[in-house]
Amino acid sequence: MNVTVKALNRTALLACAPFLGVMIWLLLSDIVIQLSEAAFPRPVTEQSMLPEADITPASTGLDHARETAAQTRQSIQKQMKLYEQTNAEMAKISSMAASQAMKPLIIYDRNITSKLGKPAAAIESGKLRAQLFYIQAENFKAYALKIKLKSSDAMTMTLGGDSLGKAETTLAAVKRHGAAVGVNAGGFADGGGKRYPLSTTIVDGEYVTDFEAPRANLFFVGLNDQNELIGGKFPSKSQLDAKKPKFGASFVPVLLRGGAPQPIPLKWQTSPKRAPRTVVANYKDDQLLFLVADGYNESGSSGATLGEMQLLLQRYGAVDGYNLDGGGSSSLIFNGRVINKPSDGQLRKLPTHFLFFK
Repeated sequence: MNVTVKALNRTALLACAPFLGVMIWLLLSDIVIQLSEAAFPRPVTEQSMLPEADITPASTGLDHARETAAQTRQSIQKQMKLYEQTNAEMAKISSMAASQAMKPLIIYDRNITSKLGKPAAAIESGKLRAQLFYIQAENFKAYALKIKLKSSDAMTMTLGGDSLGKAETTLAAVKRHGAAVGVNAGGFADGGGKRYPLSTTIVDGEYVTDFEAPRANLFFVGLNDQNELIGGKFPSKSQLDAKKPKFGASFVPVLLRGGAPQPIPLKWQTSPKRAPRTVVANYKDDQLLFLVADGYNESGSSGATLGEMQLLLQRYGAVDGYNLDGGGSSSLIFNGRVINKPSDGQLRKLPTHFLFFK
């Protein structure tokens, strides 16, 4: 039994001897074993997941998109530049067109102004242009006031003391309302110690007196909501309302219609023959013209006749003309100064005044 075990041990030892020797040799030697990169796994990325053949077209598409975006940006910039140039050209054309459209009005204004002469004074603002002229006629001295209204609040008509029955001078009304220019308006009638506007009178679009149908050559004259002079004999209130009056007063008689002189009633040709006068008229472009003539008194011996006032209106190119209250009532205030020579020696207190604002 022992012999057999010994034999087996000897056989196992002989079989393992080569392996033991190799192990001892490896442990005692300096041999280094190196592995190639291929022996290790590569990190996974988006590109590594795609075959090389698939990466190239994607890169090419990105480049193409960038090129397209650059071209689009350039195209937009060109279009914007063209748009700006077009706008600038259109603005220039519009400005030229507006300038051309204004030329007839400028020429017309130059023509009517030249007939009046050289302005002695002027007021220019965003609301109006007011020009004052001195006139020396054969039998009297007069003043012309040409006004271009630029806004709806450039002109109004006020009551004396802002109350029916009260009166004040035109200068007082100008100062109290802060106006630049003032002219006397319609006629009046006294009663009970008060001074009332004559016949139909409108202030701020409201009737301050009852509407009165035309009688004894009375007419109404004022401005509508478009700053246009309206006037004449209105048989009914509805006919006057249709003109949309903002303000206006009444007096006698009508002097011009469409540039043609109207017959002057005999009574007003001689009662008085000559007197200080105030008249209002308009031009084709809706500018206003006031004429104020001086006179020494109301006796009929000084001042202008209504026929002479008609001739002046025609000479200056007016369209429609209306006689306002005259005599001692004639008042012209310009830039806070009394321009005419009141026949009473001082300004008369009146119930209505036309005022202009700068």
